Amino acid sequence: MNLIQIPQYRLPRRQFLQMSGLSGMSFLLGGCALSVFEGVVGKAVEPLNQSVEALLLNPQKPVPEFPKSAIEPNGLIVNTYGITPKIDPKMFRLIIDGEVNNPLSLSLNDIQQMPLTSMTIRHVCVEGWAAIVQWGGIRLRDLVALAQPKANVGYIYFKSADGYYESWDIASALHPQTLMAYQKNSQPLSIDNGAPLRLASPIKLGYKQSKWVTQITLVSQLQRFKGYWEDQGYEWFAGL
Repeated sequence: MNLIQIPQYRLPRRQFLQMSGLSGMSFLLGGCALSVFEGVVGKAVEPLNQSVEALLLNPQKPVPEFPKSAIEPNGLIVNTYGITPKIDPKMFRLIIDGEVNNPLSLSLNDIQQMPLTSMTIRHVCVEGWAAIVQWGGIRLRDLVALAQPKANVGYIYFKSADGYYESWDIASALHPQTLMAYQKNSQPLSIDNGAPLRLASPIKLGYKQSKWVTQITLVSQLQRFKGYWEDQGYEWFAGL
């Protein structure tokens, strides 16, 4: 199979700010790693916190990585909230759709033919633990580039084989260390850790990093349902 060519994905600054939602006026509020919003006041403040946290994110600046010697092989705790799905890697397809000019249906082999990016980062869980892990996969920004998003795209949704769902702002999705990973510590990703494909990024808390991702949808507006845990009160941006 021929290597899939990934187009250069460089947005003019004005368009990037429009897509990432950073072009509007924001208020100075403290960003939180996790907040459970209760009542009318909390719900009113949430969009303002999201705007400020987005401003604090440098969408192009890499997070410092760790040496391979720092990897904690057994440090990543596997959390499951339902039945672990059974996915045949040979039958797997990643659908990329929504407000794009080039919808995609990619096999795992298609994805593995693309340039591999590896990173050794700290995975931080909202439960209070963390682990240094090496992830390997394809940059999400490269997949987005292949799908050719429309100029008004501002958010990205992820659907998983177990019914889990998540949404991110486009700036976080385009961060150079946000991966769709199929390797962990230089080995094929296990089903417990999200195989065939999972999100991995040093700029988001663990519950934002969906496992068993089967569909990526790009949209201009954040929908009513934001994410499995967010719809139960967890903070949406969940940046680090």
